[in-house]
Amino acid sequence: MNSGLVNWMFGKKANTTKTVTNYKLINDLGGGFYSWNGTVYKSDIVRACIRPKARAIGKLMAKHIRDNQNGFTDSPDANIKMVLSDPNPLMSAQMLQEKLAVQLELNNNAFALIKRDESTLMPTEIYPIPAAEAEMLEGPLGDMYLRFYFEDGNKMVVPYVDVIHLRQDFNKHNLFGDSPQDALVPLMEVVSTIDQGMIKAIKNSNVIRWLLKFNQSLRPEDITEATERFVSDFLSSESKSIGAAAVDAKADAIQVDPKTYVPNEEQMKNVTDRLYDFFNTNKAIVQSKYTEDEWNAYYESVIEPVAMQLAGEYTRKIFSRRERGFGNKIVFESISLQYASMSTKLGLERMVDRGAMTPNEWRKILNLSPIEGGEVPVRRLDTAPVEGGDNNGQNGNAGNTDGEN
Repeated sequence: MNSGLVNWMFGKKANTTKTVTNYKLINDLGGGFYSWNGTVYKSDIVRACIRPKARAIGKLMAKHIRDNQNGFTDSPDANIKMVLSDPNPLMSAQMLQEKLAVQLELNNNAFALIKRDESTLMPTEIYPIPAAEAEMLEGPLGDMYLRFYFEDGNKMVVPYVDVIHLRQDFNKHNLFGDSPQDALVPLMEVVSTIDQGMIKAIKNSNVIRWLLKFNQSLRPEDITEATERFVSDFLSSESKSIGAAAVDAKADAIQVDPKTYVPNEEQMKNVTDRLYDFFNTNKAIVQSKYTEDEWNAYYESVIEPVAMQLAGEYTRKIFSRRERGFGNKIVFESISLQYASMSTKLGLERMVDRGAMTPNEWRKILNLSPIEGGEVPVRRLDTAPVEGGDNNGQNGNAGNTDGEN
């Protein structure tokens, strides 16, 4: 990332800071901290593990809501609504969330900078920070900053209150998630060794298969001629000898059997399963062959925690404590029912009948376009809200009042 782009994306930098600690990040820009001379993201297995999670997180819909004693309001601020759907000129909200998800999986940390209007301090843009290293700094008043170093040597310092910071494996450090490097290095070395062994085994298929041992001294050109004739007569696919070879007493033909070790299928499956376990996924998710129950389990255990963390970070960093006190928050919604079976989707008709879901919300799950008036909840005539008394026909007596009983 060149300095011009850094300045354009992230703007002014803070000064007067004191270094506290630092954290190195894995990234996909070509540099790495691993003994096999490459980054984790270069592995096809790792990409396959990360991709379903990143795409699912990219489909989460960020929404600003305000819920207080005055009522519930959906998207009360048009500027925040625009920032959430169109965070910056370089990418959509989907791409931003996918990039953060990939960085989170590779580093157990992901960062995005909130740029604000200088007069109102309201957010105007959100950019992911693809840094190679991050340092935690302390300002003169005890306020916290982060210094980011980029691959080309550029760096910037920003207030931590303006940084959306996602983390996982949050253990040793009070600010950063633990790096996955120590856990991944041995496993990736095994994967690399297996891949290299398979490549060598394929190359060894072209090594010498037969050795002609001549029982008399011959000129080099005679040895070459005899060898070529042996290959033409007995090893060529057009040979009439049908796999049979014969030599006279002048030479002995000895077959060479190359011994190349290739890991068996069970060993390779074990390594792949260990990577799946590390990234909390499985073969069905990676190959998009999951059932409704398998996807729901994956969503609740892997996607939903990130959605909750995104909601918390966006809310804390976009709104002040006073604004949060008035009920302002950011939520990340997911239509996970898009992965449900058709019978489950059709069964949601009961939710529409009872006003728990609007017709257009149901149509969206069915991948249908919205209809006019479909944002208004509807309710069947034989259902009604429960309103407090025993005489409203909802006391379990089939519509009769207590007096009539």
